[in-house]
Amino acid sequence: MYIVAGHKGNPAAVLKKGRDGRRNRLRGARGRGTLEKEKPPIFGMIQRCGQVVIQMLPDVRQTTIKPLIKATIQPGTLVYTDEYAIYNRLDEWGYDHESVNHGAGEYARDDDGDGFCEIHVNTMEGFWSLLRSWIRPHRGISQEKLPFYLGFFEFVHNAGKRGKSLLHSLIEVMIK
Repeated sequence: MYIVAGHKGNPAAVLKKGRDGRRNRLRGARGRGTLEKEKPPIFGMIQRCGQVVIQMLPDVRQTTIKPLIKATIQPGTLVYTDEYAIYNRLDEWGYDHESVNHGAGEYARDDDGDGFCEIHVNTMEGFWSLLRSWIRPHRGISQEKLPFYLGFFEFVHNAGKRGKSLLHSLIEVMIK
């Protein structure tokens, strides 16, 4: 996922980039983003019905994602992805890998014929939808603060609690 994130509230960083500040909103360039283009990629991994890990990256390349995947996912795990080329080496890195081809209109696939489409990335897509909805009311987030927003959203999702029980979970983490 890509989030348009400039240097809101940091005029020195805007001047360093050599451009005028933007009055209404930051419009990101089309296509794949990078931190330099003010459209940082957010890389995420989610276990179905489980925990999520998300992190802002400077760019999206195999050399960038490999350490995150190795630190988060046990070798031998079956990983479901879309057809994006950065995932092509998952087999070499020690993971079983299945993908769906969004470009061909494939969003879920049933390979074993049991009537249940087990090959999909809908779990992660649903998470991205929730994250976008949560970030939208903030009306722009700076690159410097975005990792904190992502960390908090990751915590809330992984805590699996809302309201007062979430507050209790936050206090527990702060006390430990």
